[in-house]
Amino acid sequence: MLSRQALRSLRAAAPRRTFAQSSVRSYAAAAATQEVKPPVSVYGLDGTYATALYTAAVKTSTLDPTARALSALGDLYTKDAKLASVLATPTLTGGDKSAIVAELQKSIGSAGSSETIKNFLSALAENNRLGLLKDVCDKFAVILSASRGEVEMTVTSAQQLDNKTLNRLETAVAKSQYVGQGKKLKVTNEVNPDILGGLVVEIGDRTIDLSVSSKIAKMNKLLTDTL
Repeated sequence: MLSRQALRSLRAAAPRRTFAQSSVRSYAAAAATQEVKPPVSVYGLDGTYATALYTAAVKTSTLDPTARALSALGDLYTKDAKLASVLATPTLTGGDKSAIVAELQKSIGSAGSSETIKNFLSALAENNRLGLLKDVCDKFAVILSASRGEVEMTVTSAQQLDNKTLNRLETAVAKSQYVGQGKKLKVTNEVNPDILGGLVVEIGDRTIDLSVSSKIAKMNKLLTDTL
C-alpha cells in the first residue's frame, strides 16, 4: 500500500497543503471540553492518544464509527507488511504526512471520512507520531472492550481450536470467578506451536498456564533441584 515509490507518487499527485492547525486543535478541544472518564486506564504515549481519541469520540457521539475505523486501520498492518516501517520513517516531510493521512483514510473507505478520525490522524502526523498508530489502535480496543463490559480472554494453543472447543471454554469461564456479573466474555484464539500442547488461558490480568511446555519446564526444574 505505502511503498517508497507509492509514497513519492502520492506526494506528487496530492495538492500542496499542510495540516490545518484548526483540525489538530479541534481534536484536542473535543477531548477537553467536558469530563469523560474512560472505563480503564492505559499507559504510555500510545495510551495517551488512545484515551484522547476515546474521549473525543464519546463527546462527539461517534464512538461506534470511530471503533470501526480503528479496527480497519489495525487490519492494514496485516495487509501491508511495509506500513509500519513507512510510518516510522523519521524523515517524513509535511507533504509525505499529508499523502499518508489521505491514503490511510482512503484505504479504510467510509470509516475514514469522519472528522474525528481525520483530526486524530492529522494530530498524529503533526506531532510526528504516525509510527504509534498500531499501538494506539490496540490500546483503543482495550478501552472500547472495557466500555462495553467485555472481559478479554486469550486462549493460546499449539494448533487452531475448533469453534466447539472455544464455545465450551467460553461457557465454562463465563460462569467462573474470573468474569464479573454482567460482563461479556470476548474470546480470541492464538496459535503458538512452542507450547507443544495444552492451553495457556489469559483472562484480564490473570494467566492460567496448562501448556505441555510449562509442565516440562516444571519437571526439569524438579529434576535439577533434586540432583
